[in-house]
Amino acid sequence: MATSAKTEPQGRPDDLDIRPIGGQTGALISGVTLSGDLPAETIATIRAALVQYKVVFFRGQNQMADVPLHQAFTQRFGALQDHPFAKTSPVGYAIKMDSKSGSRANTWHTDMTYLDAYPAASVLYGELIPPAGGDTMWANMAAAYASLPEQLQRFAEGLRVVHTNSYSYASERRDIASQQIIDSVPPSGVLEAEHPLVRVHPESGERSLVLGTFFSHFVDFEAPDSQMLYNLFMRHATRPENTIRWNWSVGDVAMWDNRATMHYGVNDYGQQQRIVRRMTIAGDAPVSVDGRSSVLRIPGMKD
Repeated sequence: MATSAKTEPQGRPDDLDIRPIGGQTGALISGVTLSGDLPAETIATIRAALVQYKVVFFRGQNQMADVPLHQAFTQRFGALQDHPFAKTSPVGYAIKMDSKSGSRANTWHTDMTYLDAYPAASVLYGELIPPAGGDTMWANMAAAYASLPEQLQRFAEGLRVVHTNSYSYASERRDIASQQIIDSVPPSGVLEAEHPLVRVHPESGERSLVLGTFFSHFVDFEAPDSQMLYNLFMRHATRPENTIRWNWSVGDVAMWDNRATMHYGVNDYGQQQRIVRRMTIAGDAPVSVDGRSSVLRIPGMKD
């Protein structure tokens, strides 16, 4: 009697099929079963694709429903970063975003830019997806910078911008073991950080814009002028050619480079429930073209 050979989990670098799904943003990676035990060469291949395409997607990763496995995979890419207002939990770093709890991040944002060293990347798992709607969009902020007119690039490189969580897009909550643990902006928890508008990517050397809903104002600009400049750069960054849109299925995983993207959870699914779970990888403080790093500020301080 013939015996069947043992099937090894997918995950060797040669197994990976990386296919771009947008003109300059986004790639679908197949041929891999995500876990914390993947070879180092496979992790390096995924990391390189992430830096190149800014967001990568994996279909059919239902094993990632297991929170420890989700964490084990994510931390292969670096130290994990908790939400700054999350209480400690034995489960760790999982942030569950449930539309029934009011967590709908339906504005363009980059995660936690009110920190001087905001996250490098995130891994998001689709746990419960509505039959229609609930897509996520990403904007490629390196492509946005690269497509600016040269004079506007030079102008942008000299600008500093303040981000604050008092401008939070949503009441983000962390749900572990069915217990609501945090709100995103407690009364005593206002944070501010000053960033370069144009940061240099620590791995690729690309220049990208630092924008999103946590924006407060440009340093040394009056409020009306700050808003005018913000609108100008945001309108350019979110042009269709700079974006990619993902239609979720349960078991999908999206991983994005938070240093070179903004994202937007489209709130078009009414009373249907949508649950996604995020793990976040710690990052370094952005550095400007002239070598100046981002810094934390005292909330409300004068420029």
